[in-house]
Amino acid sequence: METMTIHIKEATAEKPIQSLEDILADVPEIERALVDVEDGEVKISFDENQISEEQIIKRIQLEGFHIG
Repeated sequence: METMTIHIKEATAEKPIQSLEDILADVPEIERALVDVEDGEVKISFDENQISEEQIIKRIQLEGFHIG
């Protein structure tokens, strides 16, 4: 199990956070995702043998979120 931390600009408001959590919950290789509403920090635990950090980031960006 691998853990990555990213910052998502939109992840400081309730509606985008719920949307992001739903998106990540639909990815079976992601074990869990924790969102810090204060600064938009997202910690994602995932199976590195099944999915890469780059694939997770691309999935999030495809849904319209901005990593930064």
